[in-house]
Amino acid sequence: MEQNRLNAYHIMWLFVFFDLPTNTKKERKAAARFRKDLMRDGFSMMQYSVYNRHCASKESADVHEKRIKNFIPEKGQVSILRITDKQYGNIVNYWGVKEDPLPEGPKQLEIF
Repeated sequence: MEQNRLNAYHIMWLFVFFDLPTNTKKERKAAARFRKDLMRDGFSMMQYSVYNRHCASKESADVHEKRIKNFIPEKGQVSILRITDKQYGNIVNYWGVKEDPLPEGPKQLEIF
């Protein structure tokens, strides 16, 4: 019996980077449809025009990459990056600290 061991070099991550035009109503609709299609296919939004998805194997990544090619609108640029889980493990993310929406009030009542 052959055992398929999970291996960080066989598990894949797909990244989709895109820059789609949104000047006309038709272009905005095509861009929104592309995002929705990615979400339906299991992709998560990392940034507004960057989506990623975990794939258990190279074959699974092949299937999803083929689907993405079918989603692509006629205008714009779409790039697909495939990396191993081992490479993804080296990602470094930074998040800024959110500022309070209201500035801090005076510490002492001032009367003029």
